[in-house]
Amino acid sequence: MVLGITGGIGSGKSVVCRVFSILGAPVFSADDEARIIMETDPGIMNEVEKAAGEKVYENGVLNRKKLAALIFNDREKLTAVNRIVHPAVFDRFRRWKENNSAPLVIFESAILFESGADKLADRVLNVYAPAEIRTERVMERNSLSEQEVVERIRNQWSDEQRSELSDYIINNSGNELILPSILRIYRELISLSGR
Repeated sequence: MVLGITGGIGSGKSVVCRVFSILGAPVFSADDEARIIMETDPGIMNEVEKAAGEKVYENGVLNRKKLAALIFNDREKLTAVNRIVHPAVFDRFRRWKENNSAPLVIFESAILFESGADKLADRVLNVYAPAEIRTERVMERNSLSEQEVVERIRNQWSDEQRSELSDYIINNSGNELILPSILRIYRELISLSGR
């Protein structure tokens, strides 16, 4: 079974994934894999720089802040970069999954639906938190300005859009305990896997 875990930036996907991992469900982070690919695959690096329209690599190292400034303000560039990176991430996930014997694996992605990765999952969990809380978390965690965080949030689907297409929803605003929900979902998916 593949559980896709999604949620807006700062919603707390990583916390939820950590709990699933402790329970025994290996986690594939699409964002981490995309970073690795964008910094190690020369073909992808070349294509990303072309799509960005400016030099975003310095001595083979991706200038993330510069790339983010370019693509989060230009939907065409963002789409172009995603079209280059997503297929490579999906290929890595398929290979990773084949080499995994766990009854449940997690595919974590902030843009699960936008990228089409939901098609790789049997079920989808949306992690929700109000925009104000998410903005505070990301500003603190990534040392970004409020405007930078708002731009990133604007480039993602709304919680309503994600929730509508998700099988499960976890409210991670800090007001509810998330562990009981995670345990219930984990048990249900393990039983569905037949193992």
